[in-house]
Amino acid sequence: MFLKQGDKTALVKSGKTVTYNELGKKVQLYSSLYKASETNKVGIFSENREGWVYSFYSAWNNNAMVVPVDFMSTVSEVAYILNDCKPEIVFVSAAKMADYQEAAKKLDYQPKVFTIEDYEDQNADRFSEFPIIEPQNEDDTAVVIYTSGTTGNPKGVMLSYANLLANMLGVSRDVKIYQADDRVMMLLPLHHIFGLVGNMILPMYMGAMAAIPPSMASDDIIKTLQDNKITLLLGVPRLYSAIHKGVKDKINKSKVAGALFSLAEKVNSKAFSKFVFGTVHKKFGGSIRFMVCGGAALDQVVGRDYKTLGFDVLEGYGMTEASPMITFTRPGHIKVGSPGFVLPKCDVEIRDGEIVAKGENIMKGYYNRSEETAEVLKDGWLYTGDLGHFDENGFLHITGRKKEILILSNGKNINPVEIETKLERYAAFVAEVGVYQSGDQFKAIVVPSHELKMQFKDAHELHQELKWKVFDVYNKGCSSYKKVTDFTVYDGELPRTRLGKIRRFKLAALELVDEVEEVAELKVESQEFNIISEYLTQEKGKKVLPQHHLEMDLGLDSLDKVSLQVFLKSSFGVDVDPSEQVRFKSVYDLSQYIHEHRSKMEVEKIDWTRILKEKVNLSLPKTWFTGRALVKLSKAFFSLYFGLKGKGLKNIPDEPCIIAPNHQSYFDGLFVASFLRNNVIKNTYFYAKEKHVNTRWLKFIANRHHVIVMDLNKDLKESIQKMGEALKKKKNLIIFPEGTRTKTGNIGDFKKTFAILSRELNVPIVPVSIKGAYDALPKGSKFPKPFKKVIVEFLEPVMPGAETYENISNAVHSKISKQLNVSRVRLGE
Repeated sequence: MFLKQGDKTALVKSGKTVTYNELGKKVQLYSSLYKASETNKVGIFSENREGWVYSFYSAWNNNAMVVPVDFMSTVSEVAYILNDCKPEIVFVSAAKMADYQEAAKKLDYQPKVFTIEDYEDQNADRFSEFPIIEPQNEDDTAVVIYTSGTTGNPKGVMLSYANLLANMLGVSRDVKIYQADDRVMMLLPLHHIFGLVGNMILPMYMGAMAAIPPSMASDDIIKTLQDNKITLLLGVPRLYSAIHKGVKDKINKSKVAGALFSLAEKVNSKAFSKFVFGTVHKKFGGSIRFMVCGGAALDQVVGRDYKTLGFDVLEGYGMTEASPMITFTRPGHIKVGSPGFVLPKCDVEIRDGEIVAKGENIMKGYYNRSEETAEVLKDGWLYTGDLGHFDENGFLHITGRKKEILILSNGKNINPVEIETKLERYAAFVAEVGVYQSGDQFKAIVVPSHELKMQFKDAHELHQELKWKVFDVYNKGCSSYKKVTDFTVYDGELPRTRLGKIRRFKLAALELVDEVEEVAELKVESQEFNIISEYLTQEKGKKVLPQHHLEMDLGLDSLDKVSLQVFLKSSFGVDVDPSEQVRFKSVYDLSQYIHEHRSKMEVEKIDWTRILKEKVNLSLPKTWFTGRALVKLSKAFFSLYFGLKGKGLKNIPDEPCIIAPNHQSYFDGLFVASFLRNNVIKNTYFYAKEKHVNTRWLKFIANRHHVIVMDLNKDLKESIQKMGEALKKKKNLIIFPEGTRTKTGNIGDFKKTFAILSRELNVPIVPVSIKGAYDALPKGSKFPKPFKKVIVEFLEPVMPGAETYENISNAVHSKISKQLNVSRVRLGE
């Protein structure tokens, strides 16, 4: 049975107790409000309260599935969920009734609605028979949990009774976390599977006690912990981080406490720590056996500090689709930073870095979404979208979120959570921070700490403090491709899911809220500054002030820094390596350095012509006949598999040229090359990033099949020179101006590299539009979809003439974009 019976206390709220027998009678009362024969689904739209529990078990008692709705949902979200699954009965709390009534105006059906409080305190003694909460079939759907997710509309996850039991038995019978005499605090929202199973279903199944805090205020939470001697505390990382910050702030203010904390860290004894930090344990009620953390990864610093304080924090990993746990930490076998071992009745594998799971806990599917179910459930295996690995002892380690990984045009894969974690460790300055991608750079939305806001009431001073004490310090200590080049100060909470995961797609919209005005321009008398600022103004198209930072204010990328390096050397005789440029806090600081070290002062623009004339030791890869044979064979195969077609071949000139296609799939190079004539193929070269050609075998193949291997990140100037050398030897180059494959199917921004080569060597560019390749092989998929029509069209060449790099790049981009739009119209998209 899912619900125990007897006179033992089941629920407590503000001193009021409800025994299991009383709970059973309330369930019977709520069950009597509607007919089981006419009810398939029951919705609950309410904050945590006793009536939530009664409403839930009444549905199971009437053999109906439960649809919990997040009580923090907007009116539109409530309407969306109810319209999606159409529960015949909806229980609503008085506090949420106004929202429900607004949502009801958008419903395309009319459910029967009950106000939870109308029956919460009603006498139920007339119901003497205890409800037997036991499913007729364990494979029946028990709950439909709508996941808010980090993007888009929520999906209803269908979990069966068997799914829930697999998890419940795993953490109680096998791992032995829960005991019948445990006292848990019903802190997490019951609409979410972690809180629902951990704080309600499992305790009620075990015969344990659940205490409901009267509110989420810290005083109410502490009082509930202390009054009920809570033994199991379930929470998400943000809860534990918030508590940790308060405790550590107090410890750091006392030299004695700080010394004791350092000693406890070295002694590494739970008994010693509990004795030394007894007051901290009493604050939690003095009876905590385990702190359970789920929903997201706990910061390792926070985890280690709780261990030093004498608490066992057990981390779990999973998702709603897994009911929810996939792995869990065993007591006595804690490894900070790992969510433990695989649970019984669940198998886990790592496939291409992604965690996939199979077992009795895996969902039935998404409600009414067979296609989306098929995307994540394959042959019974749940593809989690999370990246990770197992260590030699069987501990799982999560390394990132596959869909959340931000990909730069240089191919670098960056986990934004890693950046956020490092920035949030500036505890005196940052309350929370969200990182997002803008072109090839990272930006951040930062919520300053309360202490910092109190210290700096002036918005500009606050902005400057964060700029130099947080972002500048962080940028100097991280890899160039992980730098945050701009940030917005936000006075509010970042958009998150209920479990604290950032809804990253909403961050860019918050960039508009920063109201910091640019301070008046500093007046400086410096010829060097005037020359440098004039150059940067022309390069970046914005006014340059003395106090501007090269990265955070002007957004200089790797190519900009190479250009600046060349300009400074040619104009002042000072060689400032791109990696060294960011050590200057402002353009004025840079100009002062130039003033002190210059050997001349001759204003010159970047002379890429001269740079491309410099002697470069480049031996072009040899040519094997197998390369041309492979290209022609691939054309035959692609024509059958995709219906590959080519157009505009007459636009390929006989002279050396740059062939510039948009980038939709990893077959694009072959798609383009397969339409070239044999004599053109023989004189056409690709370039490949060094990180992709990192073995002897691959280098051997590349060196014999027209592939020039370069590292654009390590030495951009040298890489451009090498490509220029190929063109000067009357060879063609295939360059993808986007730098990386599209993530959405839309054409991305172009880099200027190909435009520099074209302009300075007077080489025509042949724009190439590739249409259909993304549909056949979107980024992230492993196998191409057959019969997806792929069209490769060579467009009229763009002659560089005397145009700027920007204009050349824009002209090529415009031609390809226009042709892609024409193709969409033809295909009726």
